[in-house]
Amino acid sequence: MSRFSEAKELVEALEADFAKFYEQGNKAAGTRIRKGMQDLKTLAQDVRNEVSAIKNGEK
Repeated sequence: MSRFSEAKELVEALEADFAKFYEQGNKAAGTRIRKGMQDLKTLAQDVRNEVSAIKNGEK
C-alpha cells in the first residue's frame, strides 16, 4: 500500500499547481504539473510491473 500512498501524495502535491495554472494562467505551474505528471506516469509503470511480477510469482 505504500505505492498507493506515494501516488496519492504526488497528486495532492500538484493540486495547488493545477489551480495556479488553470485559474490564474501561471505558466511556471504548468511546467511543474508536466514534471509531476511524468513522475506519476513513471510510478504507475513501476506499480504495474511490480503487480505483474507478484501475480506471476516472480517476487
